[in-house]
Amino acid sequence: MFTGIVECTGKVVAPCGAGGGTLVVAPEVSWSDLAVGESIAVNGACLTAVAQGGGTVTFDVVRETARSSNLAALPAGARVNLERALRAGDRMGGHYVLGHVDGTGRVRALAVRGGQTELRIEFPPRWGRFILPKGSIAVNGVSLTVGEAGPAHFTVFLVPHTLRETNLAALAAGDPVNLEFDYIAKWALARGAPPGEDLGATLRRAGFTTEDRWNT
Repeated sequence: MFTGIVECTGKVVAPCGAGGGTLVVAPEVSWSDLAVGESIAVNGACLTAVAQGGGTVTFDVVRETARSSNLAALPAGARVNLERALRAGDRMGGHYVLGHVDGTGRVRALAVRGGQTELRIEFPPRWGRFILPKGSIAVNGVSLTVGEAGPAHFTVFLVPHTLRETNLAALAAGDPVNLEFDYIAKWALARGAPPGEDLGATLRRAGFTTEDRWNT
């Protein structure tokens, strides 16, 4: 379990390849207490540390993870977001992130508009039902709040701290990004929504909506 609050970034030392395999990453900070077997989110994908030493951490990337994430496309030298697993008693700064990447989206634009940095991402329309304005989403493992939500795209706004401390500032149009939709939203749909109903409709039917008398 993670929160989407990136602890540091790291550089890919050895890529895993298209079919998965061994991925070696050099974190930018020293994790002297890191133990083999720990879970670490790498660009939002939960991986198990199988070896560490010499300033690097080694992971095994299975074929499914390579297929459904952007890890297989990372070249040597690429910067990745890293977060160690949540411990009992830690501050919960983001939202519940499992590290189970749903798939990849594509950057449509990263631009400064009206003095704020806006990241626009497009994704397969079948995922549109999981997107809700002001809901949470993990992009490359970063916990973000959805701004505009469309049937096949959404926007998020990035504060200067996020731009400094993660790899999102280096994104360009066409880049693949790992997406994990809100776990709670997925359960809300799975546990009671009619087939095809989007999250907004589910929440309105259940009485949860931002368009009620408290927000007028």
